[in-house]
Amino acid sequence: MPIIQSVERSLLILDLFDEHTTELKITDISEQMGLHKSTVHSLLKTLEKFRYIDQNPENGKYRLGLKLVERGNFVINTMDIRKVAKKHLRELSIKTGQTCHLGILDGSAGVYIDKEEGKMAVIRYSRIGRRIPLHCTAIGKVLLSLQPPEEVEKLLEGYEYTQHTVHTIKNEQELRHEISKTAELGYGIDDEENEQGVRCIAVPIKNQDNQVLAAISISTLVSSVDDQKLNYFIELLQNAGRELSEELKYSSPNV
Repeated sequence: MPIIQSVERSLLILDLFDEHTTELKITDISEQMGLHKSTVHSLLKTLEKFRYIDQNPENGKYRLGLKLVERGNFVINTMDIRKVAKKHLRELSIKTGQTCHLGILDGSAGVYIDKEEGKMAVIRYSRIGRRIPLHCTAIGKVLLSLQPPEEVEKLLEGYEYTQHTVHTIKNEQELRHEISKTAELGYGIDDEENEQGVRCIAVPIKNQDNQVLAAISISTLVSSVDDQKLNYFIELLQNAGRELSEELKYSSPNV
């Protein structure tokens, strides 16, 4: 199937922006895309017309437009799994006082599609729509642990083991060991591997064929949640995961 070059270029421009790069000059976009400024200008004006790109009037830099928020919310709100999981996330956040997430696999990364912040939570870095690495997050390990072997091969081919802390998994051998351990335990743990001082746990959400659909997690601070309390949180999380998986068996087949 042929790729329409202008559409591909427009989508690649949108991918240049993230939580660390919220605004870019046209020269920056031109350099990163390897395209002439006039070509980039035409693409940006088209995206701007349909509100997928916005230009900051104060500095002339470009940023993502509100149309993406509108479309993103539409997609997320139509996900049956998010609707079914909402009450479980809320109950977990109330019982634990911690930030709880719902995440799915998207290409070679995970992505948060929902979250609930507990009253005791001090972790504020996460957001719905944020992409997260697979090798150093509890959700990522869980999502990998129940994939068919051929899918794991595809996901790990060329995977970059970016180091976030001194505890981050460094290579495929270490990750495969962690995947096996996660599958055996039935839950995944990120022990200060993605954020220093933050420890997260996650469990899978499965369908009637025992395939992983998503994962739910609890994020904690090492300084405030000891091992005993963490084990209690794991028990709560596993119970919620089993209940949610059971509920999804009887929900829409589109889940």
